[in-house]
Amino acid sequence: MKDRTPVPPPHPAQDVTEHVGYRLKRAAAALRNAMDKALREHELTVPQYSCLELLDQQPGLSNADLARGTFVTRQSANVVLRGLKEAGLITRPMTAEHGRALPVHLTPAGQERLHTARGAVYAVEERMISGLPADRLSALLADLDAMTEALGD
Repeated sequence: MKDRTPVPPPHPAQDVTEHVGYRLKRAAAALRNAMDKALREHELTVPQYSCLELLDQQPGLSNADLARGTFVTRQSANVVLRGLKEAGLITRPMTAEHGRALPVHLTPAGQERLHTARGAVYAVEERMISGLPADRLSALLADLDAMTEALGD
């Protein structure tokens, strides 16, 4: 039989619900659910909205760039882009001018859909941070960045 010496937790915690990772996942799930609900009214999914936001800031991104930026696989990004293209919200050439990357751009309809959906998403974020004192928001953001960097991402 193997030794089952207890593994000490990274910080004092009574149970799993007091671990930072659990709380982050719980917050992320609540955010995703609220965004799904808000975006449904705009006929968008969270990955579709994320793609539109990225393309608004950086027109011409490739499928691989969008996959990384929206935290999905390349295959999933292809499905997302296909849906956006079918809805007339993006343009994507059939062949690449240089290399293999197909640059993606918003259409005027995509820009309009993003504009209306952005208000709904921002309202969700505003609701999410409403319980935080304003002077703690920048510290929270810095702490989240520090945790991400500590994990090497």
